[in-house]
Amino acid sequence: MITAVLIDDDHNLRNGMRAMLALYAPEINILGEADSVKTGTKLIEENNPKIVFLDIMMNDGSGFDILERLNKKYGKISSHIVFVTAHEKFAIRAFRFSALDFLLKPIDPEELQSVIRKIKNITDNSSENKTIELLLENISKKADGFKKIALSTSDGIHLFEIKDIIRCESVDNYTKFHFKNHKTVLISKTLKEYEELLSDQGFERIHQSHLINLNELKSYIKKDGGFVIMSDNIQVPVSQRKKERLQEVIGRL
Repeated sequence: MITAVLIDDDHNLRNGMRAMLALYAPEINILGEADSVKTGTKLIEENNPKIVFLDIMMNDGSGFDILERLNKKYGKISSHIVFVTAHEKFAIRAFRFSALDFLLKPIDPEELQSVIRKIKNITDNSSENKTIELLLENISKKADGFKKIALSTSDGIHLFEIKDIIRCESVDNYTKFHFKNHKTVLISKTLKEYEELLSDQGFERIHQSHLINLNELKSYIKKDGGFVIMSDNIQVPVSQRKKERLQEVIGRL
């Protein structure tokens, strides 16, 4: 059995989550419930569950407050955190930048089962603390925008400075990140997902297979079909339908 706790200030939603887990994830053993930051913090401390299903907004604060309290007191969080939220676009972006699991209300059974499967396959929880620390850092610097991104690879989760990304390249259903230090990282997510995530961070999709960091753009060459030269001196093609958009963006830089 996998131990878990439910923290949400809505009694009906906790009952709904309990019922869904019983139906779609019977291997989950719910040790207890809480409806506030104070009781939620105590519940986690007393039970040390494998999974914490954590609501964002509560009457006396937020789920982030619970994580900050535990992180400050113990220096780490040993449970796997699954955020449950109905809205809050900024928080969802923060989860995605931090490679943390979240479920949107109303909860989709397939998404719930997917999260449970992922957690069951995790043998080393050491990366969880890095991603939670990144989440709390991003949340605290909301006005400044995100500075780092967590990328989940086959050997774990790694944190990278967004400014160090030169470009992202589509490789089948994977995305290959190219960094300033010539390091490359292959991630099992599509380029479209990172286009949505990084478009507000100064990145532009210039081709079906290429997303570039405009701060690392050296030149745009119109001949030979059109291509850009990046800071690593690599030439990246520009698709015909992206040329006008790219010229507009460059004109605003």
